[in-house]
Amino acid sequence: MKVQGFNHVTINVRNLEISINFYTSVLGLNIRHKGNKDAYLEWGSAWICLIEQDSYSEHIERQLGVDHVAFYIPEDHFKEAVKSLQDNHVKLVREAIKRGTGWSINFLDPDGTQLELHTSNLEERMKVWN
Repeated sequence: MKVQGFNHVTINVRNLEISINFYTSVLGLNIRHKGNKDAYLEWGSAWICLIEQDSYSEHIERQLGVDHVAFYIPEDHFKEAVKSLQDNHVKLVREAIKRGTGWSINFLDPDGTQLELHTSNLEERMKVWN
């Protein structure tokens, strides 16, 4: 398996509006989608997904900050990559699933950082995102 580039990073945030303002006004990223609890912002061929976490919930499973980092892999290499993860006994967080027009699989590195292999780009994702 050989990843072919950075795809996206997902960041858990406390306040979506404040975070959108920072990433668009301060860093100059372009907003592509804004939902009730999420936003997609792009720069170049990569993107950031911001996800607002309910700070009042007593059962927050995730922390604020980086949720996961995704790497691009061509779809015709995806099954081989999944097999490689399995053969190397990598702990999977989420099995391979079709998300929009592409495939993704989430797994942990040796220190517990969540990583993802993803086969589509932001343009393809936005075609099917509500």
